[in-house]
Amino acid sequence: QVQLVESGGGLVQAGGSPRLTCAVSRGTSSNYVMGWFRQAPGKEREFVAVISRSGGATIYAESVKGRFTISRDNAKNTAYLQMNTLRPEDTAVYYCAAATSWILRTYEYEYDYWGQGTQVTVSS
Repeated sequence: QVQLVESGGGLVQAGGSPRLTCAVSRGTSSNYVMGWFRQAPGKEREFVAVISRSGGATIYAESVKGRFTISRDNAKNTAYLQMNTLRPEDTAVYYCAAATSWILRTYEYEYDYWGQGTQVTVSS
C-alpha cells in the first residue's frame, strides 16, 4: 500500500513562500501522477495542481496559477508544492495524492492514494 506523507506546513505571513513536500513510500513515485488538493475551513476539498509521471506536464487551478509551482524528484520519491505570494485565502489543509494514471487528473475521485494533510495558515 502506497503511503504519502506531507510536510512543510505551518503558520506563514501573507506574501510568504513555503514549500510543501510529499514523500512517497511503499511504492515508486514515477508510477503515479501526483496531485495537490486543499480544503479550507467550511469548504469542500479543491484541486490545486497536478504533475505528470515524468514531471514534463502540469495543470494548475486558476486561483494559484502563477503563484504555485508543482514539481517532483522521482529519484527521491518526492513531490513538491512551492507556494509563493501567499494570501489569507490560501489557508487550508493541503493534501498530496497519487493516481495510477498516465493522464493528468484534477478530480478527487480519480486519485488512489492520499496523505494525511498538512495545515497551512496564512496570517494577514
